[in-house]
Amino acid sequence: MSSAQQLPARAQVVIIGGGVIGASIAYHLAHEGVTDVVLIERDRLTSGTTWHAAGLMTCFGSTSETLTGIRLYSRDLFGRLEAETGLSTGFRPVGLIEAVGDTDRLEEYRRVAAFQRRLGLEVNEVSPGEMADLFPHAEMDGLLSGFHVPGDGRVNPVDLTMSLARGARNLGARIVEGVTAGDVITRTDGALPRITGLRTSAGDIECETVVNCTGMWARQLGERHGVVIPNQAAEHYYLITDTIPGLDPNGPVFEDPARYGYYREEGGGMMVGPFEPQAAAWKLDGIPEDFSFGTLPPDWERMAPALETAMSRVPITLEAGVRTFFCGPESFTPDRLPAVGEAPELQGYFVAAGLNSVGILSSGGLGRVMAHWIANGRPDVDVTAIDVARFRPHQLRRDYRRDRVTEVLGKTYAAHTPGVELHTGRGTFVSPVHDEMVAAGAKLKDVSGWESADWYAGDGQSAHVTPSWSRQPWFDKWEAEHRAVREGVGLIDMSFMATFVVTGRDAGAVLERVSAGHVDGDIDRITYTQWLGPDGGIEADLTVTKRDENDFLVVASDTAHGHTLAWLRRQIGDGDVSIEDVTEATGQLNVQGPLSRDLLATLTDADLSTGGFPFRTARTITVADVEVLCVRITYVGELGYELYIPRDRTAEVWRALRKEGTAYGLLPVGLHALGSLRLEKAYRDYGHDIDNTDTVQMAGLGFAVDLEHDFIGRGAVIAERETPRRDKLVQVLLTDPEPLLFGAEVLLRDGQPVGDVRSASYAWTLGGAVGIASVTADGPVTKAWLDEGDWEVDVAGVRIPTTVSLRPLYDPTSARVRT
Repeated sequence: MSSAQQLPARAQVVIIGGGVIGASIAYHLAHEGVTDVVLIERDRLTSGTTWHAAGLMTCFGSTSETLTGIRLYSRDLFGRLEAETGLSTGFRPVGLIEAVGDTDRLEEYRRVAAFQRRLGLEVNEVSPGEMADLFPHAEMDGLLSGFHVPGDGRVNPVDLTMSLARGARNLGARIVEGVTAGDVITRTDGALPRITGLRTSAGDIECETVVNCTGMWARQLGERHGVVIPNQAAEHYYLITDTIPGLDPNGPVFEDPARYGYYREEGGGMMVGPFEPQAAAWKLDGIPEDFSFGTLPPDWERMAPALETAMSRVPITLEAGVRTFFCGPESFTPDRLPAVGEAPELQGYFVAAGLNSVGILSSGGLGRVMAHWIANGRPDVDVTAIDVARFRPHQLRRDYRRDRVTEVLGKTYAAHTPGVELHTGRGTFVSPVHDEMVAAGAKLKDVSGWESADWYAGDGQSAHVTPSWSRQPWFDKWEAEHRAVREGVGLIDMSFMATFVVTGRDAGAVLERVSAGHVDGDIDRITYTQWLGPDGGIEADLTVTKRDENDFLVVASDTAHGHTLAWLRRQIGDGDVSIEDVTEATGQLNVQGPLSRDLLATLTDADLSTGGFPFRTARTITVADVEVLCVRITYVGELGYELYIPRDRTAEVWRALRKEGTAYGLLPVGLHALGSLRLEKAYRDYGHDIDNTDTVQMAGLGFAVDLEHDFIGRGAVIAERETPRRDKLVQVLLTDPEPLLFGAEVLLRDGQPVGDVRSASYAWTLGGAVGIASVTADGPVTKAWLDEGDWEVDVAGVRIPTTVSLRPLYDPTSARVRT
């Protein structure tokens, strides 16, 4: 039968790509009751990357609840799938040993282990001697410790894919090989086009949803469809030695990231898989459409140093001959996180790609997450870090992909010590006060493509950072900036914030329906609000400023730029609403601190008194002879103002503020201090403290909701007020002033894990490490329940007593904000 005869005229969902991810989504959609599914594969199942994957099934290493959950689900599925489908996945729980050779990585892995134990992963720290007993082939010289995960192991990628495919077929899904995807068919549906079908080499197929699971082809297919998916293929290697007598086929997987290698038995020999520090991109201009079951010529010269280093950890691999030296392409995203979810550019177009060499071990859980999302319209896990909407068009550039993929692949086995950062692809967006920040000694960091100041060394000084888990010499600069805002005045550049002008006859009505707060009220008024899904989950956390009738300014965080814009566009329908992205055209300077009013008064004739310019006022005034939108609002918990300035005039205002600010002790303030200030005040940050699975009540944001108007998610908010959830966000403060928090530390009540720290910093005013944590109780989380408990935080295996509070520990009544 020809592919044209096999391809139906319509389906509810069309999946493009017959690798393990596409097969898993088809399987899980069928289990969700969505059986009108067609998976098309241009050649044969597994012909892209899946067929040559190494087949590791390891859960250890992530401090993301979502990614850990995806791996744990995958491991469980692989062990039980054969009973359902009759086809083995080849899963063998032979165990994993993760070796540690330096103190930074040991600190990291102890934190990871504590976090993942709370989520149900069995992981134990073991000595070099115990590692030698488990994996006698490796030399233990230079190793400090290791982590053993007995339930991890290996799986056969091809067998796994075929088992998932059979399971999908058994439930009614159709899989058609030899069909190539073409253009999408769309209709105009409000501000965004919507999928109505897909053109293929076997004819058009009508559908409601398309899922791009094309692996290393995802970027070029996405570009054809108008969707940004900046994954890039790179060379990836492993070798298999000749037979080694006595090698146990059920021996554990051994990893030594400091030596760049992983090791396991394969066909009587030893597989050695290196993640070399100097990687190489492949086919920057596009993957050939007919590349199937393909290999690449190996670059012995480039790979030799990394291979020698990897093989030296297991000396028998140097003595045995090499049976296979394999090179094949795998694709990587700019941040080494998956590209997942509904594309912001096109309704009904989903993406599941960019798996960064962990596609096999993620495939089961990712398929479940995607299927639930497609079937129910909402994800049931936190997707803020992996949402495909986070990507921006500049990341498709050839030079960006070339440089970034070599760096991220080269850092696959690097330690995640605080202060480590990526250096390629920097400077795409430059603040209008970039030169002024550099002159002030800024330590620049990448913020969603923007160069922004993390902290300042001082005028004319150079900033230097050594990655570390401990206190650093530059902490005194950070503390000074923090205290300047608490005690005097600080100047913060936040021009990277996503800024949109929303206008039109229906702009107020649409924003009112989208926002949980009342935003279409008085002119010259800013409202802090959330946008909710129908189930009450938080989709955005932002401000809406009404500048005039039918004229609004929406400001969201940099990381939520794409998602916020797409969410609003999806709600417009046929309304008369226009959205203009003015982020790059607008400078945003924050003047914050108890002396901020006094400083601004020297540069403007406007009445800034509490009576004349109360909290939440937004008014156009003149500052230093420049017309600006001045908004009295704060993200640090002090009297303060945000100034929105035309880009070409922003530097003038910065210079004027610095000149006049000398008399008030003004300091330029970076993002490190912004973080410590906002966490002292327990202000939330979307994508860090709060996510799409949280609700306003759970997150402690009920004060921002106005139930007097109708908005998306209102019914869910009312229902939760009547029946509260059993989890809640709280503020934590270590009682010992010495330990530091970095996020993902486990929170214990009476010795039992009940939550974890979502984001953290050091509270210079409060005198200890501080964070926002989620906790779960047997019933509603109340002040009494918190007060009755004995609270600790696990910091790399050491339990530190902590204070836990529902209210901000700094200025709980916000009197300083409204002064």
